[in-house]
Amino acid sequence: MRVLAHFTPGERVLEYIAPQSDWIDVRFCAEDDDDTFNRELPEAEVIWHVLRPLSGSDVERAGRCKLIHKLGAGVNTIDVDTATRNGIAVANMPGANAPSVAEGAVLLMLAALRRLPELDRRTREGRGWPSDPTLGETVRDIGSCTVGLVGYGNVAKRVETIVTAMGADVLHTSTRDDGQPGWRPVRELLAESDIVSLHLPLTDQTEGLIGAEALAAMKSDAVLVNTSRGPIVDEQALLDALACNRIAAAGLDVFTEEPVCADNPLLALPNVVATPHVAWYTADTMRRYLAEAVDNCARLRDGRDLVNLVNDHPVRRA
Repeated sequence: MRVLAHFTPGERVLEYIAPQSDWIDVRFCAEDDDDTFNRELPEAEVIWHVLRPLSGSDVERAGRCKLIHKLGAGVNTIDVDTATRNGIAVANMPGANAPSVAEGAVLLMLAALRRLPELDRRTREGRGWPSDPTLGETVRDIGSCTVGLVGYGNVAKRVETIVTAMGADVLHTSTRDDGQPGWRPVRELLAESDIVSLHLPLTDQTEGLIGAEALAAMKSDAVLVNTSRGPIVDEQALLDALACNRIAAAGLDVFTEEPVCADNPLLALPNVVATPHVAWYTADTMRRYLAEAVDNCARLRDGRDLVNLVNDHPVRRA
């Protein structure tokens, strides 16, 4: 079975795949290597997809493809409709990256709350002590905060477990009132939370959800954390709010355009801590991803039902 894996592997990935080499032929391709991608795409029976968007044109050219498997949960970077029309199954891996993304979200919370980028820079410059006198007035413990989770799926619930253990109060919101004491409508959650953490898929309904009006509803000393999808936040509105101190800080793992450009003005702000959409990217998550990806390839080979399909269409057979 020929697989196009659209990422650059490390040694552990290659070691994991090696025992399957008698039946699975994995061709790795860096996400920015369009020449290799375009050469391998027509022969691929399975695509292991990470972040570089798979357009309708890409899908149309994948003439032998039977399965596009997202290494992750969000399939907004795949033209699922075109895949479905071409008889290609699309599957994802809900929950596989939840432990890593949850810890990444908490990492960004701590870094923003504790002004980590600024303190790191000042320390390296030999100006770490005496400290900025405002430090003790602005830096906070998570355990003294109310953390508001916008979206309440696998990642958000793991974040809740972590920050509750640290002493935080937790609120959450979702599409409907789930009857739990911590549920709030979005506007109330924004107003009550010291940290607002986003855990939503990107849809027509969630795009631009956190705009100027939502940011204005937040506390002036609040922190916004986004490890879900960049377009859920209106970046210009966030830039304005941070520059004018309408909110205190932001921890961002995702951006509207990715990979994020060095000239994105958010990156120039001292109250922004950023990572390049890698909250999910740990050795542990990759091991879970590969296990699920290989399992679905084996199911495809053996004619068994595939798991975690996101489109309702029979797999095209050769």
